[in-house]
Amino acid sequence: MHSLIDKSLWGGEERFDALLQAIRQRREEFEAQRCISDDIIDEFKAIGVYRAMVPSCYGGDERSPAEFLKMVEAISAADGSAGWVASFGMNPAYLAALPKATTEEIWRDSPDIVFAGGIFPPQTADRVDKGFRISGRWKFASGCMGASLCGVGILPDEEGALPRMAVLPREQVEIDPTWNMMGMVGTGSHDLVIKDAYVPEEWTFVRGGQSNIDSPFFRYPSISFATQVLAVTTLGLAREALDIVRATAAGRKSVTGAPLLGEREYAQIVLAKAEARVRAARAFFFDSTEAVWATILTGEEPSREQINLLRLSSTHLTHECAEAIRNIYQVSGMSGADNNHPLSRIVRDSMLVTQHAFMGEITWKNAGAMFFGHDPLPGYL
Repeated sequence: MHSLIDKSLWGGEERFDALLQAIRQRREEFEAQRCISDDIIDEFKAIGVYRAMVPSCYGGDERSPAEFLKMVEAISAADGSAGWVASFGMNPAYLAALPKATTEEIWRDSPDIVFAGGIFPPQTADRVDKGFRISGRWKFASGCMGASLCGVGILPDEEGALPRMAVLPREQVEIDPTWNMMGMVGTGSHDLVIKDAYVPEEWTFVRGGQSNIDSPFFRYPSISFATQVLAVTTLGLAREALDIVRATAAGRKSVTGAPLLGEREYAQIVLAKAEARVRAARAFFFDSTEAVWATILTGEEPSREQINLLRLSSTHLTHECAEAIRNIYQVSGMSGADNNHPLSRIVRDSMLVTQHAFMGEITWKNAGAMFFGHDPLPGYL
């Protein structure tokens, strides 16, 4: 299914394939150091990961949402952590809520800006003259080791409002390497620590707030897109897991003399069901994406019902792919359980994605509420 990506958009077929090969060969390196290496981040910049959604007036490439998602899918097949970090090339969807003068400053010298955010838990901030005085600790700043800009969450002035994000140069932020999770180990999703920093108000924005840039992508629902870019990592992981099992089954001999794995009826059934599950979830996911994008290109606003399907298809994709991975992992036997086997890492990475709040149980509740004509909880749409 990765043949569906147009590699000419990402440095050309030869360069993109070379990048995927390098990522596959260095997965253990990323996991050992708990972050993606700087030269891979530099290659992400070179092929256009971080300028993909930047407006052309700032030197960006203005890719469509589906084009970006398929790129993240392909990189995630090579390594889940690398795909997760690449997914934050969607950052212009957030940064566009900054005042226009601020975004002009951010992209003045280059559109290839790496932004990492740690919004939770939002911290109180003291309002001072034309800005905020900020101190605190924030968790889960994925990709922060390679970032040049960092964002942190601050509590809003009004109760019930969405948090704001304050944007600071990397030099004003301390990174505490606390990331110690079962999966996506190489994302470097460490804590950000700030001690008494001043942030001008024009360098803050409401997370998911109205864009100050007028172009089609910035009318695409930003919270939904932030969900999609993470959910699609499980799609890449699932495709890799399916390919691994198919490629290795012919050579798997049982010590008992039983048939090869690929000749066993139960393994054939599991693989067929997993393939169907992944393909069906992928179709729902990209159908919802393209429907919203087509609406935007006609000059109309996406409906609440369309946005609901973006969120629902993202949760569905994540859990269906994770379940498919778990099922084919089970038929791999003890070899797949070895920590050095790629299936072991894929299982752990996929399980981590299912724990993310964007794909949590509450999203099913919100989707169902909307189907019954009720409002979802704040922050869903």
